[in-house]
This record gives sequence, structure tokens and C-alpha cells, in this order.
Amino acid sequence: MDSTDTALEGQTFAIDRDPRLRYIIPAVVAVAFLMEQLDATILVTAVPDIARSLATTPVRMNLAVTTYILTLAMFIPVSGWFADRFGARRIFALSLFTFTLGSILCGLATSLPMLIVTRALQGFGGAMMTPVGRLILIRSFPRSQLVTAMTYMTLPAIIGPVIGPVLGGFLTTYLSWRWIFWVNLPFGIIGMVMALRYVRDTERDTSIKFDFPGFIMVGVGCVLLQYGIENIGRPTIPVWAIIVVLAAAGLLLLGFIRYAKTAESPAVDLTLFKLRTFRVGTLAGGICRVGLNGTPFLLPLMLQVGFGLSPVVSGTLTFVSALSALAIRPISSMMLRRFGFDRVLIWSAIFGAAIVAGFALIGPETPHWFIITYVFVFGLARAAQFMTSNTLSYSETPAAQLSRATSLGGVLQQLSVSFGVSIAAMLLGLVTLDGSPLTPEKFHLTFLLMAVIPLFGLPGFFMLRPEDGRQVSGHYRQSKEAA
Repeated sequence: MDSTDTALEGQTFAIDRDPRLRYIIPAVVAVAFLMEQLDATILVTAVPDIARSLATTPVRMNLAVTTYILTLAMFIPVSGWFADRFGARRIFALSLFTFTLGSILCGLATSLPMLIVTRALQGFGGAMMTPVGRLILIRSFPRSQLVTAMTYMTLPAIIGPVIGPVLGGFLTTYLSWRWIFWVNLPFGIIGMVMALRYVRDTERDTSIKFDFPGFIMVGVGCVLLQYGIENIGRPTIPVWAIIVVLAAAGLLLLGFIRYAKTAESPAVDLTLFKLRTFRVGTLAGGICRVGLNGTPFLLPLMLQVGFGLSPVVSGTLTFVSALSALAIRPISSMMLRRFGFDRVLIWSAIFGAAIVAGFALIGPETPHWFIITYVFVFGLARAAQFMTSNTLSYSETPAAQLSRATSLGGVLQQLSVSFGVSIAAMLLGLVTLDGSPLTPEKFHLTFLLMAVIPLFGLPGFFMLRPEDGRQVSGHYRQSKEAA
């Protein structure tokens, strides 16, 4: 029996107390995740309308977008400490309240500064809501059913960026831009009530002190890194300033690595990387996700700018990837049981890279039915990679480290999204340095370059053994070392 088994032996899970919680808890957490993911992208299509309403320019509206993302980057690293110190249920409900309140105030904003402040409040709630919700979900299911739990967690992360712009455009066109925030109100209220009613609070540990120096180093480092990444693809500051920002981020994060070796309870537990499953799932999986996360940004641009399609048609063609994320769920457990984490991750990375490269073969004359089918297949590969790497990350994490693992995993997941979009935007900019227009051929070249990135995750996936995550996958292929 391994350490994970020992840590969990005799533990009673939420779904053992009440079978209904098998569906209630994932639903509550998934709705919270979806709200957080939607708000990272839903604002984009409403920017011109909001700018006119608040008497500002669309360019300055970028502050409202980045403020939300930067606040997430600042506070996600310490969400685990809050959950351990005050209880996961209490922090989750409070984060839902904060996020919902921020949403209401965003919709009531009468000026850009007010919108920026209320977006920061939203971001603070989202930073606590996502990793703590993930922690609640993981602690509610036994390891043998972790694949099911992680599927519920992964789906909003895949669906949110896809439907966010479409939903934002619909609400802005037919109602008002304020409804892109107010739509969160009923979900937030229902989530709070359900969380307080059905989620059992975790045991609080008042002995853990808040690591303020570590929080400053990690928090500010992540904010600067996130800000630098955002400016690579969508520059708002000079190139030299981007370099300075990224260098400062690197120095702060490297300083924290040295500091964490001697700190009693560091803000982020770097010892988690000693666990092979967590290290491969977050780092190698993160690299692979960077390459796959660029497609939801590039594809709508290619369809609209390169092919001349309308936003509505473009949204209809790309929305189908959200459906493929739902389709992968019934077969995910079967794939892991049959092939194991190592083979699923290796082949989903290769297949995902090939699919991304295949977008270079799609042109203005390509039938729409073929594009829809191809996007659906891409969604299957992307969902399989995301779900499997996320599940692997927590498959063998000791129960005592779960709260810190979800915090660190949340930071790396957030960065993988930003890196994917920013690198895709940067490559698109590089292929048009000569001032030439964004033709389909320029997008095709960018897709080919992005397709290389998932392959860099393969060395990490090859480090896995057949028995890694076995308690979760149920896979029992004998490794060569044991043969």
C-alpha cells in the first residue's frame, strides 16, 4: 500500500454519506468554474459598447480585461492557505459571494476606474473560487473515481473560452453589455446556497502562519509574469519595458525558490514537484496545453480576418469544440483503464499537435461541414489532454498537500492559457513583420509553428511509468523495470 492509500485509509467521502452528492457537488463547483472562465473572455466582444457607454476608448478598455487576469494571478497562489486556515466550504462560499458582488458592481459601473476596481474584486473572488472548488471536488471523491471528478472540473475550462465571446456578443447585441456581468447573479446565489447546504467543511489548521514575504514574491512575480505575457501578444508598453517586467518576474520567482527551501510554511509548496505525477501533469501537461490553447484564439481570427466570415458564422463553426469536450467524458475512464496515463498523454499530445498543424490545410473554400467536423475532432484531442494531465496531477498527491497542490496547479493552468494566447499572437505578429496583410497563408504558418509546442511535453510524458496514477486509472500494465 502506497503513501496515498495510507493517507486516505478509513476516510469517509462526501459521496459515501449521500449518493446525491455525486452530482450536486460537481455541479456546484462546475458552475463556479464556468463563471470564472467565462468572465476571462466574455468581456472581449463587448469592449466597443462598454467604451462608448463609459466615455473612454476601446484601447483603454484593455485595463478592465487585464485587471481581472492579474488579480487571479496574484491571489491564486495563496488560496490553499485560506482554505486550510478558515475551511474550504467557508472560503468557497465567501469567494462565490465576492465574485457575485463584483459582477453586480461591474454591471453598475459608470466610469472606467469604477469598472477596473470592480473587476479586481471579481478577480479576487475568482482566484479563491477556482482552486478551493477544485479542492472540495477532489476531497469529495475517492481516488478510484477521481477521473469522473476531474472531468467535471476540466469541462468548464475548455467550454468557457469557447462560448465566452459568443455569449458576450449575444447579450451585448440583444440586451446590454451590463448583462454580461449580471448573468452571474442567479448562478452565484444558487452556488452559495448549495455550497453551504451540501459541502462539508474541511478541518481548519490554525497553526499555519501566513507567509507574507513568500506571498509578495510569488504574487507580484506571477502578476508581472502574467502582465509580461499579455504584452507579448498585445503590447501596451514598449519592448524594453516588457523585457524589464519579465526579468523582474523571473528574479522574484527565482528568489522565492531559494526562500522556500528554508521557510517553515512557504506560500507555495514547491516540494510537490518531487512527486513525479504532479510534476509531469502540471509542467509537461502545461507545455502541451500552451500549444493547444493558442487555437481558440487563432481560429476565430483566421475565419473572420483571413476568410472574411462574420462573427456569428465564425462563432457557430468554433462552438462545436465545446460539444466535443462533453463527448470525451464517457470514454475518458475507459481510455485510462485500457492504456494508462502514460500512453494516453503521449498519444493525445502527438494527435493534438497533428490536428493543430492540420488547420493549415483549411482555406476559404473549405466546406463549413468539414470545418465543424475538424474542430470537433480537435476538441476531442484537447479535452483528452487537459482532462488526463489534470487528473494525473492530483492522482497521487497526499491528502495533507491537496490544498497547496490545487493552488499551485491553478497558477500553472492560468499561465498555460495566457502563454498559449500570447505566443500565438506573437507568432502571428512575427509572420507579418513586413507589414503584409493577414492572409490565410499567414495563419497557416502560425498554426504549423504552434503545432510544434505540444511535442515539447513528450519527454516529460515518457518519464511516466505504467503504474503511475494506477489507483485512479485502474490500469495494470506491468512496467519494464518490474518485469
